[in-house]
Amino acid sequence: MTLDRAVMMFAGLLVLVSLVLGYCLSGYWFLLTAFVGLNLVQASITGFCPAAIVFSKLGVKPGIAFGAGRS
Repeated sequence: MTLDRAVMMFAGLLVLVSLVLGYCLSGYWFLLTAFVGLNLVQASITGFCPAAIVFSKLGVKPGIAFGAGRS
């Protein structure tokens, strides 16, 4: 799995889990959904993605969008 796919899978899972928790437990979980969405928008504009940094330090190989040609 490449870094790009790991970041997208992580973001998607966080959104799905926070939606279920928001529906079942508390509406405050929807704030996590908003945070993930804002972070995705920020990453698309700036190219800085904290999740990509964490996954790359965990040894996930670079993909096209995050970490290609970067050290």
